[in-house]
Amino acid sequence: MLRLALVAALMLAPAETAVPLHAGGRVATDGRFGWPGVYFEGRFKGTSVTVSVEAGEDHLAVLIDGVERAVLKKPGKVQRRFDGLADGEHVIRVEKLTETQSGYSRMIGITTDGTPLAPPVHARSVEFIGDSHSVGYGDTAAVRDCTGGVVHDTTNTQLAFGPLLAKKWDADYRVIAFSGRGVVRNYAGGNPGETLPVLYARAIPGEPAPATQDGWKPQLIVINLGTNDFSTPVHAGEAWKDDAALHADYQARYGAFVRKLQGANPGARFLLMGAPAFIADVRAVAAATGATPVAVPQLEFTACHFHPSLKDQRLMADLVEDAARGLK
Repeated sequence: MLRLALVAALMLAPAETAVPLHAGGRVATDGRFGWPGVYFEGRFKGTSVTVSVEAGEDHLAVLIDGVERAVLKKPGKVQRRFDGLADGEHVIRVEKLTETQSGYSRMIGITTDGTPLAPPVHARSVEFIGDSHSVGYGDTAAVRDCTGGVVHDTTNTQLAFGPLLAKKWDADYRVIAFSGRGVVRNYAGGNPGETLPVLYARAIPGEPAPATQDGWKPQLIVINLGTNDFSTPVHAGEAWKDDAALHADYQARYGAFVRKLQGANPGARFLLMGAPAFIADVRAVAAATGATPVAVPQLEFTACHFHPSLKDQRLMADLVEDAARGLK
């Protein structure tokens, strides 16, 4: 697990000490992060704490002892102090809410004028790989007709099915998801050659540099990919002559992706989610790789651009939990 003690000396308030942080999600050693669902946790004893971050487009929630104390919205480089806490032990947590497809944010550090403590430890670990459904694209919106700005502001990955379930389990989690991407084909055939399996290795989604090894070894890997492969018809100029060819390619390359992940994560169990339109393909891949398929029923899709609502996200969390229970 990645432990960070990232402090910019110039930003430290007098007599404050760095709080050791546990970084959840894919975070570079310099504190940069771009994938959704990233979070940072620390513990301290005292009455105040200061959060120092740099976030261009992201919204970051700050929680103390599980209570949201602030949401930093596209704050730039900011130092936020929280005073008046009860004198005792506290847990500080900073959560990324929004999706970043280009650029990144950076954790500078968390400090306290009290006593830093060792960060929280979670015995269980789970990774969620997917597209906009895993990101939580516009999931807090009450309408389907959304501008790009509304999508950004109403996306809350922490309320998507993966983090919802991981928090219920008190598990570490990682979300490697990118809206609009598929296994072999992206939405409407866009960005050919940059599907999710290609992006998966990156440290930052919009940068080609690969992630470094950080000791992350999830016990469970949940993949939800296929919506973008099949949600729009194949058009002239794409790599597949017809729908049957697309389905065959999806099964072959999805299977290869799962086997690669299995090789990198020996002992991990795999759940492969699939909607009605492509669950047959998912079942074929699961049978070929030893994974377990999870059938997702027709959802209500009342969030932005016909995406899963918060109710839908809770339903998917329950489905995954039920399927995972069967793996024990």
